[in-house]
Order: sequence, then C-alpha cells, then structure tokens
Amino acid sequence: MRVRTKICGITRLQDARVAVEAGADAIGLVFYPPSPRDISENLSLAAEITREVGPFVTVVGLVVNPDAEHLNRILGKVPLHTLQFHGDETEAFCLQFNRSYIKAVRMKQGINVNQQIAAYPSASGILLDAYKKGTPGGTGESFDWGRVPLNAKKPIVLAGGLNPGNVTTAVRITEAYAVDVSGGVEQSPGVKSASKVRAFVEHAVMEN
Repeated sequence: MRVRTKICGITRLQDARVAVEAGADAIGLVFYPPSPRDISENLSLAAEITREVGPFVTVVGLVVNPDAEHLNRILGKVPLHTLQFHGDETEAFCLQFNRSYIKAVRMKQGINVNQQIAAYPSASGILLDAYKKGTPGGTGESFDWGRVPLNAKKPIVLAGGLNPGNVTTAVRITEAYAVDVSGGVEQSPGVKSASKVRAFVEHAVMEN
C-alpha cells in the first residue's frame, strides 16, 4: 500500500503550493499559539491556503486542548477537512465538531499504544509522536520505531523527527499508513524548504 504524506506547519501560501506540487496528500495548519508555526492569528490566510490546495488534498487543523467555542469560530472561517488533536482531549470532545479527526499519542515510555487506539474508536487515524515533557508536538525528535504496532486497528500516522534522510527507513520498519513532517523540511520554523519537501515526499513513497 502506498504511504501517504503530510506536510505540517504550513504558514505561507507558496509552501502549500510546493507541498501540493511535490505530491503531498495532506497539509497541516497549526492553531496553537505557543508554536512558532501558529496561524491562528491569521485566519484569512489559513482560509486562503485551504482553498489554494484544491479539492483532493486534505487540509488538517492541529489543535491542543482547544476551547470548543474558539475552535468552532475557526471552523466557521477556515473550511478544514480534518482535525488533529494533540492534547488530552476525550473521544467525546473530538466528536463534537462534525469533522473526521486524528488523535495524537505521544510515545511516553510504558504507554500501551493499542489501549490508546482503542480509546478512540471514532478516530480516522492515530498519530504517533515523540514524547517530550511539556511539549505537545513538533519536538524534532524521533522515538523507537519498533514500538509502532503492526496491524493496528486504526491507520497509523508516524511523526517525530522525520526528514528526507530517514523517512524511507521509518516506513519500512513501521509499515505506517502515513508520515507527517514539519521541522524536517524547513529552512527556519514555519518556512519550508522546497527541495526538502520534494525529497521527503519522494523518499517516503519509494519502494520499500
């Protein structure tokens, strides 16, 4: 099965175009003010990016323990296709926004991944990310890919420390449904490198 690719932390229209032209299946917009890739103060740009990518590229909105009213305001202005929850959100909370959603699981030592997957039966997929205390994502660090369960009951999106140089190996080891990258294809936080984006997508989908 072909691995899917998502380029996250898009903050510029030109970077969205590069991702689409490179063949990415999805892009991610971050609505989390502590992040250097946050776009929540420029919803008009977020909406323009969403419209720019065309009808067959998924636009994912990343949030961390959002206020429901605030998230609904974002959804009223930005036609996001999918939500990606990176906090402690319950399944009931994730379900209330009438969007497909991905639940992120931070790979803390000792965590039971299959148990976490089972807690979100309505999720479209489960994203596995590196654990760093106090940081809900975007750490630029990887984790032991051998911990990714094979034949999981939900599509697994692999994140954390991926880049054009290691993504082929990561896909081979984990057999992940999709890979998600942000810092690994940047020239500075929030500014993507076109050559790295193209290389990442190319290496992710190489025959493994």
